[in-house]
Amino acid sequence: MSTPDSRDTDVASDLATRIRALGDEVTPHTIGATIALCLPLHEGVDNSGVATIRDLAYGPHERQRLDVFAPRRPGNVARPVLLFVHGGGFVAGDKSTPGSPFYDNVGQWATHNGMLGVTMTYRLAPEHRWPSGSEDVARAVQWLREHVGEHGGDPEQIFVMGHSAGAVHTAGYIAREHSAGGTGWRPAGAVLVSGLYDTRSMEKNSFFKAYFGDDVAGASSVSFLAALARTSVPLMAVLAEYDPRDFQRQAIELNATYVSQHQHWPRFLQLPGHNHLSHVFGLNAPGDRLGPHIRAFVR
Repeated sequence: MSTPDSRDTDVASDLATRIRALGDEVTPHTIGATIALCLPLHEGVDNSGVATIRDLAYGPHERQRLDVFAPRRPGNVARPVLLFVHGGGFVAGDKSTPGSPFYDNVGQWATHNGMLGVTMTYRLAPEHRWPSGSEDVARAVQWLREHVGEHGGDPEQIFVMGHSAGAVHTAGYIAREHSAGGTGWRPAGAVLVSGLYDTRSMEKNSFFKAYFGDDVAGASSVSFLAALARTSVPLMAVLAEYDPRDFQRQAIELNATYVSQHQHWPRFLQLPGHNHLSHVFGLNAPGDRLGPHIRAFVR
């Protein structure tokens, strides 16, 4: 009979084998296949102890909304806050999907692990371009500073976690609001999962142009990598083994630029056996390999 730990290991190993077969491209096929692999992992997960408050407005736009995940039986101590910013190629995505565990699973995982979970959505390209996503992260963080105490969160301990396009928005927020030399309040940390950081070297594909504009030279001039690397906000950068090549290159650039500023690496994690989606989809489910690292970073 398998123990809980050995079951987690078996699940992670089986998932890694199946993810490896999908390769490192992000296509409609691989997205659908990854969802199909990860959905069953969430069957039977008990989230009955988590209370969810939906669609709290942090701004006037219809997409400036967030969900709060808190324990049904809160304690007397304010919890660190984990704000999650979803991906979607700048043009799509949402904080939750009816009938799906994604991305409620991130907020639920945070709550199960001693935090207050928050998921947000934001304005989308091409109607809203750079730096709208980072502005929305800033606005959501400010809302949390003012209101999260009402939900049992600690406004002095706000961690921001972005995935894919959400990591771009999170990184842009840190670079614009909390680069070196800033004074006063700052986030307790930022977790950048499979992100892009340098507009000069990013692939100039349709997603890039939707958010940063058709003027490639002009878009390249707004690179926020150097400002991000100078920040005193603690950073954790995450890369999946089967992330697309551009994300692999961007992780190298982030680490190299950060080292040039601080003479040491940010906290960096490469997750074997995962692709661009599966590490986040796997949070709050058996076989999760990302969650323990985030928990250690927060603690």
